[in-house]
Formats: sequence, structure tokens, C-alpha cells
Amino acid sequence: MGVNLKVLFDREEVKLDDLQNKIIVVDGFNMLYQFLTTIRGPDGAVFTNKKGVTTSHLIGLFSRVTNLMLRGIKLVFVFDGKPPAIKQKERERRIQAKDVAAVALKKAMKEEDVAGMKKFAGRTAKLTKEMVDQAKQLLDYLGIPHVQAPSEGEAQASYMVKKGSGWAVASQDFDSLLYETPRVIQNLSITGKRKLPKKFAYVTVLPELIELGPNLKKLDIDIDQLKTLAILIGTDYNPKGVSGIGPKKALALVKKYKKPEEICEDVGLDFKEFKEIKKTFDDMPVTDDYNLVWSTIKKDKIKKFLIDELDFSEIRVNNALDKFNTQQKSLGAFL
Repeated sequence: MGVNLKVLFDREEVKLDDLQNKIIVVDGFNMLYQFLTTIRGPDGAVFTNKKGVTTSHLIGLFSRVTNLMLRGIKLVFVFDGKPPAIKQKERERRIQAKDVAAVALKKAMKEEDVAGMKKFAGRTAKLTKEMVDQAKQLLDYLGIPHVQAPSEGEAQASYMVKKGSGWAVASQDFDSLLYETPRVIQNLSITGKRKLPKKFAYVTVLPELIELGPNLKKLDIDIDQLKTLAILIGTDYNPKGVSGIGPKKALALVKKYKKPEEICEDVGLDFKEFKEIKKTFDDMPVTDDYNLVWSTIKKDKIKKFLIDELDFSEIRVNNALDKFNTQQKSLGAFL
């Protein structure tokens, strides 16, 4: 779900060329879910190989990552670890939502309602451990480092950017800002021309940069007030937030009161619950156990993995790989 800060935060469109030679730390689960939910057939079904193995996530990963590499962008992927216990309610909500969508999808399929099938199929998407392992394998072959977070991937990615191991976090969500990343890049995985729903028209989607410092200054709040604001409108740890409070009202509240307990008393939020959520953001486990090394692209292994094992188009895979200068000894040299 993520926290809804869109209406409050300024964003700046940037070109992919502006990100050249910059290290972008990608929220791996976030990007893979995007591919899994959007790269589907006309009826909403995921793409699979001859054995019925889902490949939508890898189609997106291979296509997008190679494109970004050719633009001179250095990627690092971070993958979620064990979720905090407080997130269990949100996990249960998501499971229920998928179950409801599955019932609706089954009904649409029975009625041969293609529009309904497309609508509900993406809502049933589940990112499995096998899919994540496949993604890591492909990243290894592409020479791209990946980091295993002890808990929330966005917290780890934010920590890495904050300490200087990366320039920005790539994620569609705003949650990274609550983990104090200086910068977030959105739309990195969907940049390009996109067809507007139910229209014969296209729109150009560009990456958008969100900077934490300038936005806090514009809003005239500090990072602790931002976290309080987020809790009021709803986060992954309290999805519903406080009834009747949206981003603008929450902003007014954090400016009106000096202490969060005063806000809680005003809006009827249990202060003990508030402290637990705030502590989760403040003390999320992260690790320094990573070594960022960009290595040689292993073309033969990519071909064996994607073409021989997963039935990818040989022409498409070769065309993508042929764009890389074969004289380059490594991705590090290329970038």
C-alpha cells in the first residue's frame, strides 16, 4: 500500500540521461511486483513458458535493466527480509484482497468477460520465493549486485543511500522517505510511452525525483513530524490511519501541536500504538554486510537461462545483449 504523500511532495521530472553514472538502489520487491502485475496478456493472464512457469517478472526485469545499464545507470537491488511483526495485519489484508480478486476473476473467466479478467487478474499477483530467486539469478548473470535486507527492503535501500552507497532509492512508494532516504526516484521501471486506459492515446512517462530535504523545508516540518503525519494518514503498519484525516489535515495537526501525544489525544489515536509504529520506522533493522561490485555480463549464462530454460525469444534476447559493446571487459568499465 505505502503511505500517500503524493499531494504534499514536489516532484521533478528527470531524464534517464540525468542519472548516468549514478548508483540507484532499487526496491527489488516493489519493481518485481510492478512487472508481475502489468506485463500480462490482453486477458490479464501472466506470461508463462511451455511448462507453465511464470515469466512476466523476468521479461520486465531483463528488458528494463538492460535498458538502464545501456544508459550508464549503475543499479543495486535490495530484497526484503523478515517483515516486522507489526505488519501482520497489513499482510492479512492483502491476502484477503487477493482472495476477493480471485473470486471475481473466476467469475469473469466463466462469463468470458475479457475486461473483467484483465481488471482482476493483476490484483491476484503473488511474488513467490522462486520468482525472487530467479530474479537474483538473472541479476548475477547481468553483473548487478543485490543485497539481502534483514527486514524491510526500503529501509535497507534508504540506509544505503543515506550513508552514501547510492544516490537515490528507486521505488513507486513514498515509504523510503520515512526511512530518511535523501532522494527517491519514481517511474524508473515504467519510463517510456504508455497507452492510456480505454483510449487510443499515449502519454510519455518520465522518471520523477523526490528530494526529502527541500520538501521538508517547503512543508516547514522535520523528519519526526513527517513520520507522525504518515501515521495519521496511514502506513503499512496502520493501513487505515485515523478516520477523516488526510495528508493536508495531518500536516496542519503536526504543525499545531508540539508533542505527538497531544495529537493522539486530539484525534483519538492510542498513544501506545503510535509509539510502536513510530519505533518501527526509527529502529528498522539494516545491515552493512554488503559489497557493491559490478561484474562482467555473462552472456552465455543469460542465454542458457532465458532461452533454453525459460523459452524466451532467442532473437529478442540476442538483440538486447548485442547492444552491449563486446569490447568492454566488465559492466564496471562500461559505466
